[in-house]
Amino acid sequence: MIDTGHREEAFAQVPLVQIDAFADGLFEGNPAAVVPLPAWPADELLQRVAAENNLSETAFLVEDLPSAPPVQYPARPTYHLRWFTPAIEVELCGHATMAAASYLFDDVHAEAETVQFFTRSGWLTVTRSPDGVQTMDFPSEQSRSTEVDPTVARALGVPVAEAFRATDLIYVVDDPQMVVDLTPDLAVLSALPVRGIVVTAPGTGTEYDFVSRWFGARAGVPEDPVTGSAHCQLAPLWAARLGRTDLVARQVSKRGGTLRIRLDGERVLLYGRCVRFFEGIARLPL
Repeated sequence: MIDTGHREEAFAQVPLVQIDAFADGLFEGNPAAVVPLPAWPADELLQRVAAENNLSETAFLVEDLPSAPPVQYPARPTYHLRWFTPAIEVELCGHATMAAASYLFDDVHAEAETVQFFTRSGWLTVTRSPDGVQTMDFPSEQSRSTEVDPTVARALGVPVAEAFRATDLIYVVDDPQMVVDLTPDLAVLSALPVRGIVVTAPGTGTEYDFVSRWFGARAGVPEDPVTGSAHCQLAPLWAARLGRTDLVARQVSKRGGTLRIRLDGERVLLYGRCVRFFEGIARLPL
């Protein structure tokens, strides 16, 4: 008999659900996978699961917290939350946080109004109202003005009015239709030393205060449908320009998604709904 090298491996069964966040119906917003785990396995396994899911992010949940952080609200459900793209672990992800909270509200903590997560970006809370709207409390991030890189402008193929830098590189254009029509050179964008590129414009002639798209080829996500973390950077920028702290934004990707936003000092509140697409069982070598 030929030895193929195959060896039997022990597997554990864990839930895996896929949820569309910032969505009012199926096939809208941004899909994320949610995988609750009994304990943290090796990071290599988490990365391989995220690559297997092949979504912009997979959210992994564990009930046990690291020893360092004190619990923010002892009476509320608390989890350690991490996010992985198909290529890397990220510091902050909005839609996968919303999806993780939706799973917990529906399947684990039906009585809870708020769940809290310890993450690489500190404590995050998500509250769900009786009508199903979820509110995420995230850190805001101020951007700083920077020069327009002509290489990036050529890769985007549109006239750029201004450039800013925060976690992502933010390029502002004058016309929202330019953002809709973008066909950027992703090979050029993926070589840039930033997590992603945001292209944004005022929502002139639309029902929105501003529009955007987000490209993150370096993170293994050529284009993210709806990016909550990018709006933590965009909210202070557009609030200052428009002179108000309550905003409505539209990420004009192919799927598209609407974000209702409130800038509250150093925090950003992001409002949206979730729709579950499927639920199943993953077999993992834990």
